[in-house]
Amino acid sequence: MERFKGFPARMQFTPLPNPFFSAILPQISDVTELKITLYLLAALYRKRGYPRFISRGELLGNTSLMRSLRQTAEPPAEALTKALEMAIRRGTILHMALDRDGATEDVYFLNTESNRETIARIQSGELSLPGLESEEPSYAETEEQPDIFTLYEENIGMLTPMIAEELKEAEKLYPPAWIKDAVREAVSQNKRKWSYISAILERWSREGRESGTYRRDSKKQDPDKYVKGKYGHMVWR
Repeated sequence: MERFKGFPARMQFTPLPNPFFSAILPQISDVTELKITLYLLAALYRKRGYPRFISRGELLGNTSLMRSLRQTAEPPAEALTKALEMAIRRGTILHMALDRDGATEDVYFLNTESNRETIARIQSGELSLPGLESEEPSYAETEEQPDIFTLYEENIGMLTPMIAEELKEAEKLYPPAWIKDAVREAVSQNKRKWSYISAILERWSREGRESGTYRRDSKKQDPDKYVKGKYGHMVWR
């Protein structure tokens, strides 16, 4: 085994939910289950879009993960299946088997209230998952800015299906920089709720923005206010 050379001076961190340390880690005795659980937590955190899930095909397609499972007594694919089943029984993750073009595709979610609601919507036909990848897992580059869903979860709170729909609509209506700045404004004012962010975006859309701030006095600042108005043809410069 090659000795680890140490962590670099500048690096990114992947957060883990606090209940993992208090409720899950003390109960795990199988190293493979622990390895898969940690990988799933990290992979799902890096995911973009809504809902966040990972497929069995993605797990099998991850070379480094599958190589690490060669140390087990059974073949890597069987070790993966066993570890996933243990995590499901423990309640760490949620499992769905979907019919994709005649083939069954297993997908996994983190066991949260939001994801339980999401699965119920999928099962009822109210929500459909985006296309599943069966090759390499999808990761964001380290320099990539967080998407709107990650931005909301990291700064405002839990992402519910209803909020996710609101965010999707906001993406269609406003520039990404506006949404990011509106979230920052809400955090600075300690108004961590979507209604406050939405009100900011609506105001910017209505009144415009200038240098990243509200243009509250935009009408007063416009020298052509009256020329552009209904009776502009009657105004002399």
